[in-house]
Amino acid sequence: MPPRIDTPLTRLTGIRLPIVQGGMQWVGRASLASAVSNAGGLGILTALTQSTPEDLSREIEQCRAMTDRPFGVNLTVLPTRAPPPYDAFLQAAIDGGVKVLETAGMIPPEFFARAKAANMVILHKCTTVRHALSAERKGVDIISIDGFEAAGHPGEEDVGGLVLVPAAVRRLSIPVIASGGIADGAGLAAALALGAAGVNMGTRFCATQEAPVHSAIKAALVQASEGDTRLIFRTLRNTGRVLRNAVSDEVVALENRPGGARFEDLAHLVSGARGRAALESGDIDGGLVWASQAIGLIDDVPTCAELLQRIAEDCLRRLRSALADCKREPVHA
Repeated sequence: MPPRIDTPLTRLTGIRLPIVQGGMQWVGRASLASAVSNAGGLGILTALTQSTPEDLSREIEQCRAMTDRPFGVNLTVLPTRAPPPYDAFLQAAIDGGVKVLETAGMIPPEFFARAKAANMVILHKCTTVRHALSAERKGVDIISIDGFEAAGHPGEEDVGGLVLVPAAVRRLSIPVIASGGIADGAGLAAALALGAAGVNMGTRFCATQEAPVHSAIKAALVQASEGDTRLIFRTLRNTGRVLRNAVSDEVVALENRPGGARFEDLAHLVSGARGRAALESGDIDGGLVWASQAIGLIDDVPTCAELLQRIAEDCLRRLRSALADCKREPVHA
């Protein structure tokens, strides 16, 4: 059992370690979420990974059968031509007794109100301080702030976590957790030193034994360096960070051609179905593989228990070492 690290995040959510598994499309399933929760962190099921709200209800039941620790559900609301039944997915999480709701995107205010009425702790993901302040006014409990290093959509302002995290902490009165490019104890120690109450990790959890991802994809994450991501959709003002592969190279090439590209020109390359198939088949060039710059810090594929124990112990060791170094008498020539 890893040592307990007590912060406002752990106290609000009832977890032992201030480490949240990000709600990743196709990856946030019961096998991973329960393993993270059993290891002391906060596992997250991704609502829209499930085909229907009824499927989400069954996944919640399965996760609860695999862990007696707290876990959450991610609900990301995006503008689409044929939106899924977001309302019913939220209700499935409420009816399932889930106590932590991770949200992202354009969440209707009434969703926040319903979650609060159900005594849920709301953890909202943002990429800017101004959006975080808006979410705080709407009543969320915790902000997860995504630095430019993050996978997924890190926003359009290109601010790294070293600046963005303390900037958010200075302006907000609710706890902030750091997200983007974090994969080890050093990252957790740095986040705590910057004033964060914990961290959110996505890519690092993809390279664990319990992640529902093909071993070939996990191997590719281990072999990649911090320079092996691509920024796609830059010209569409919807920047996304993904692993460098044949598909992301083609997307960038189409965007950079004279006249640019419309989303319709890219849709056949970036479809969620292709990405899901790549994760499940192990075809590294089969679709987009979302990954943060943390890939440069991933060297193995441990169990979630091994990973969180390592992170907790290394974090505390680094913090103690830094304090010890600061207390040493200066050496004068």
